[in-house]
Amino acid sequence: MSTGSVDEPAVGMRLRAAQLLELALFGFCVILLVSLFLVIIAAVFSRAFGASLGWYDEVASIGLAWLTFYGSAYAALKAAHLNFDTLLARAPVSIRKLAFLVSKAITISFFAALAWAGTVILSIFGSETLTTLSWVPLAFTQSALPIGAVLFILAELLILPDGLSRIGIATSEQGGPL
Repeated sequence: MSTGSVDEPAVGMRLRAAQLLELALFGFCVILLVSLFLVIIAAVFSRAFGASLGWYDEVASIGLAWLTFYGSAYAALKAAHLNFDTLLARAPVSIRKLAFLVSKAITISFFAALAWAGTVILSIFGSETLTTLSWVPLAFTQSALPIGAVLFILAELLILPDGLSRIGIATSEQGGPL
């Protein structure tokens, strides 16, 4: 029998969703990192033996972009991005609350615009493909932009209650006022 608030199932679901997203993003980022490593090693050895991989530059730069977008969503989920906590540490709770909410609103708005623009860009590519790998659609390679932006927004929303509680604000998940 639980003695907690009525919102405990919602909190549990949010935390479980955050854990699943963290695991998925971490796993995908590790796969991307290892793949990039293998591509770079293959390119170095092929050049050392007098050959060159024609697709290396294109694939490596796209892989790095994917790692950047998905890695940033992972960092957002871990609240590991650059912030200025010490700058506001001595400010009153109301100022900290306002700064926190404004920063989250700006961040989420920016990534929503990025997701929208990324989707528009994908529709422009149509049936274009990579230059060196004509069987790989350009829209697929550039899909990291809108997908990464949506994942970043999801990560921000999943950790929002935790951020609010860290600055001393009672949330509805904790049974208090917003």
